[in-house]
Amino acid sequence: MKTMIEVKNLSKRYGENIALSHVSFSVGENTVVGFLGPNGAGKSTTMNIITGYISASEGSVSIGGHNTLDEPNEAKKLIGYMPEMPPLYADMTVKEYLNFVYELKKVKLSREKHLREICALSRITDVYNRLIANLSKGYRQRVGLAQALVGNPPVLILDEPTVGLDPKQIIEVRNLIRNLGKNHTVILSSHILPEVQAVADRIMIINRGRLVADGTPYELEHGSEKNGEQKLTVHMEGDPKEIKRAIQSIHGVTRVTNDGLREPGVYEYEIDGSAKTDLRRPLFGIASKRGWPILSEESSALSLEDVFLRLTGSTYLSDNADQYFERKGNKK
Repeated sequence: MKTMIEVKNLSKRYGENIALSHVSFSVGENTVVGFLGPNGAGKSTTMNIITGYISASEGSVSIGGHNTLDEPNEAKKLIGYMPEMPPLYADMTVKEYLNFVYELKKVKLSREKHLREICALSRITDVYNRLIANLSKGYRQRVGLAQALVGNPPVLILDEPTVGLDPKQIIEVRNLIRNLGKNHTVILSSHILPEVQAVADRIMIINRGRLVADGTPYELEHGSEKNGEQKLTVHMEGDPKEIKRAIQSIHGVTRVTNDGLREPGVYEYEIDGSAKTDLRRPLFGIASKRGWPILSEESSALSLEDVFLRLTGSTYLSDNADQYFERKGNKK
């Protein structure tokens, strides 16, 4: 597989503040890569360096074999970039704006046919002759995506592409990204886990300027087993504060969360810990000694959410609580 993006030892400093620290990765052709991390983790900084909008303090970036410093024009010809806030001209119509981008990029494809195809793909044909100033935020996002597709570049960098879209539009953009991945290299940057998980062949997690994980969704979820980690889900009856304290005292337990009341007096607990110790034996021992009935127990691999939380220690749950609790089957 041909390498389309190669990032080596990338660092970015703003005075004493380190935005990126020695980030390295490569991406092959026809692949959708999710770039995931909390707000302020370094996602947008990485995207801006890859696209040549800002320079790195250290390291290098190559697009299709062209170094962005030595051959900036050749590298940029291969990139379609949609920033989080697309640079739209409100006093232009969609048609005028896309024609402007077409000329700016010096595209050789048939103008009318090419722009018509892009509008159909981005679902903006019905607003083609309207002023951008009069468009909803959702339509503006789609116009921003359309400008990234002008010239049919082999590499697409999409920074938070679903911001401001309603649920139906989000699904449409997801499907579009999946289809684009068949013939393009796509990097999708987001802080929303379900968005990345729904479309990505591969996920990279960045936190505090460092790349902390890189693999397929399956590899990230099941890599916990290789790294000697385990997860138990138990339903126990008794005082939740006392139970949580007791579980935390078990050797090998690294984290305990109370996921709420399941039936009168019975709470669900998620227990993470070292796979070197069978946590079930001391757990059943404590429960028996204290008179806390265990109604159910299940062992499982860590979910992608768990992996993300462990690696970032982030406020993901508070930022995305509705989505999280909906998937867990709980109510806030």
